[in-house]
Amino acid sequence: MEKIISSVIKLCEEVGEYIQIQRSIFDAKHIEYKDINNLVSYVDKEAEKKLIAGLNKINPKAGFITEEDTLGKDSEKDLNWIIDPLDGTANFIHGMPHYSISIGLFDGTEGLLGIVYDICRKEVYWAEKGKGTFKNKNRISVSKNKDFAQCLYATGFPYYKFEKMPNYLQILEELMKNTHGLRRAGSAALDLAYVAAGYFDGFFEYNLKSWDMAAGTLLVKEAGGLVSDFEGKENYLFGGDIIAASASHNKLLELISKHW
Repeated sequence: MEKIISSVIKLCEEVGEYIQIQRSIFDAKHIEYKDINNLVSYVDKEAEKKLIAGLNKINPKAGFITEEDTLGKDSEKDLNWIIDPLDGTANFIHGMPHYSISIGLFDGTEGLLGIVYDICRKEVYWAEKGKGTFKNKNRISVSKNKDFAQCLYATGFPYYKFEKMPNYLQILEELMKNTHGLRRAGSAALDLAYVAAGYFDGFFEYNLKSWDMAAGTLLVKEAGGLVSDFEGKENYLFGGDIIAASASHNKLLELISKHW
């Protein structure tokens, strides 16, 4: 596994460099819309192709679950690479330097390996099941803060299924009034990495896909955090709702459940 991790990190660095080169020449005419507020570009698609080609060489036995669905559903197996080639596409398109590559190796819903590469800062967050979580070469852990009033949380704003928006706004209001605040940076993968590193005390969002969170959930778990869906169960990877937090997880779950 050590050799696989090293190879995947090197691949992320290579594809990250490609993404940054494209950012320097990117033009708004290249923006495409998968749906309202759901943006994509040729950069996402080409980055995914590069990642798939590289990961196929690293472990040809694994299938793929990918955001841009480059290979189609027939590529899925029991063991899968779950990939987001450019998490934070809207940030990338607008030139905000906060986006990432997210790669998880999963056996069903069990995470074996998770890597989130911060493209702009050239930092890598990685975890292997049972071995802990690391930022570059240094081991990291979730926040030890147990005081809910002193917590800082991250979230994401929904871009579809707006029928739950009133409930979501109630959650935001209560957190704004009773904690150190909220951040919405635009890359769920990096938000989860920041929970694992202890920068955020927790992260929550709904309507996410597996590729948004796969790698990040393993980072949080291996860093000592808790991960659940909005009901406190484990149906988050393919269910879409996620709460990932340190010691305040149960308090955050209680607050969200009250409004959800």
